[in-house]
Amino acid sequence: MNNKPVFENDIKKPLGVLVRHRIPWLLLGLIGGGAAAVMVSKYEAILGNDIRLAFFIPIIVYMSDAVGTQTETIYVRYLQKTGAHFWKYIWKETRLGLTLGLLFGAITGVFASLWLGSQAIGLAVGAAMFINMTIAPILATAIPMILYKEHSDPALGAGPLATILQDLLSLMVYFLIATLIIF
Repeated sequence: MNNKPVFENDIKKPLGVLVRHRIPWLLLGLIGGGAAAVMVSKYEAILGNDIRLAFFIPIIVYMSDAVGTQTETIYVRYLQKTGAHFWKYIWKETRLGLTLGLLFGAITGVFASLWLGSQAIGLAVGAAMFINMTIAPILATAIPMILYKEHSDPALGAGPLATILQDLLSLMVYFLIATLIIF
């Protein structure tokens, strides 16, 4: 018996079915977005001490999501064609994340430092970018694999689930690093 999830053709499905399949994942994203807003509010004192930290929230979150989305899209396609090789794939993505994290952490750290004239902010931004871009591909590989193993279509749920988890993690890492370095 084949236990692989079935990757169905959405173009043949009625609109109501598509909506029912997508709403739970999107509601999860909405709840996670609310959680992210609450999380940022917990760092109001830090932001109040140096509002310039808020300038980098979008780039920290976006870049983590972008590298995760790239990994996830490629891995879901790979899963559909091959069915596995998780450890080999995650090892490759971990090395890729480290490399991209070093490169983009250095770029954003130097940019923040030069732009704002603050080595502390540059270090916080660069370190957060490095850590988040290193973690994102691991998360973006693990979530589709978990859904795949649970016989769920990873193309449907992995995106919203990985995005909100990565957003929350990115914000937490950024503010923890900023707290340690700046305050």
